[in-house]
Amino acid sequence: MPHIIGRYALFYTECHYNSTTRPVNPVRPAGKLPPHGECNSNTQHTESILFMSHLITLIPGDGIGPEVTEAAVRVVEAAGVSCIWEKMDAGADMVNKYGTPVPDEVINSVIKNRVALKGPIATPIGTGFSSANVTLRKRLNLFANVRPAKTLPGVKSRYDNVDLVIVRENSEDLYSGLEHIVVPGVVESLKIISETACLRIGKYAFDYALRNKRKKVTAVHKANIMKLADGLFLDCMRRAARDCPEIQYEEMIVDATCMNMVMHPERFDVMVMENLYGDILSDLASGLVGGLGLTASSNMGDHGVAMFEAVHGSAPDIAGRNLANPIAVILSAALMLQHLEETEAAQNVQQAVEKVLFEGKHLTGDLGGKATTNEITDAIIRALQ
Repeated sequence: MPHIIGRYALFYTECHYNSTTRPVNPVRPAGKLPPHGECNSNTQHTESILFMSHLITLIPGDGIGPEVTEAAVRVVEAAGVSCIWEKMDAGADMVNKYGTPVPDEVINSVIKNRVALKGPIATPIGTGFSSANVTLRKRLNLFANVRPAKTLPGVKSRYDNVDLVIVRENSEDLYSGLEHIVVPGVVESLKIISETACLRIGKYAFDYALRNKRKKVTAVHKANIMKLADGLFLDCMRRAARDCPEIQYEEMIVDATCMNMVMHPERFDVMVMENLYGDILSDLASGLVGGLGLTASSNMGDHGVAMFEAVHGSAPDIAGRNLANPIAVILSAALMLQHLEETEAAQNVQQAVEKVLFEGKHLTGDLGGKATTNEITDAIIRALQ
């Protein structure tokens, strides 16, 4: 049985050795199993070896979610990272049972493990329960949504030089869900912008640029119209920029940003913006590199809490038919491995995905091929070996 310490599970195993095969360091870093050949069952001595597994909350979601998250789990395990997956259900089926799409046990699991891999969860349009995705981000205080968009080899798109990252403020704006009927036929939705949230996301964007050797941060806004709300956002971005002179800083109105992303996407590097703009522009960015089926994302919070997910929906029309493209969730899992400091495994997964895309032999229907979910997953696993 494992010993649980923080977000790790510790295991002991016996290793047999002689003087030439004795392990140099019996305590393994998180996720690393004893290398093949280090333990020799034909030798004279025995020693306990300690290794650790990552504890990860797995939220399969709705529609195609269970299929694509299963594919991601298989790839992570094939990459040689030891994980214990704590499966938690969230979504429409939970509403009838608990009155909410996100039961408390899901929140408690993520807080305990501090890392989650999540599949898509459907959100009713116009009626029904509140978005499970927004609920998770709010209750877990996942304030930064990071969505990279990069041209991938072998994927047909209009551009071959896109490499940008959208940093979206995740906690407020119109997604606060504060709206009411003023009089019949008139509805008011409140856009909440706070100095605390803006400074936090601004600092995160510049820190991200520094950590990842990026050169520029673009603040996207509509302060020419919303002079108070977006004006406060810009003021906070400028304060964050002054604290990070190494990174180039610019500002751009959101509609002009859309035009420039379509005409000159190569001009952008890290882009930081409020919640609604980030939701829209991240989908636009996905379209520049081949679609939502290729775009990963991470949701980052305080104290190391993080949730990784694809940006696409639950696609109920193809659910259960082994047709879904799992790459977005697999790449999200690669971001998760990077966060867990499993850097080599993360790079290997990224490279395996790129190899399969470049070869073009095992592609799902949305990528112009005829492969099933299992077939493209098997191809990625083979590319890892």
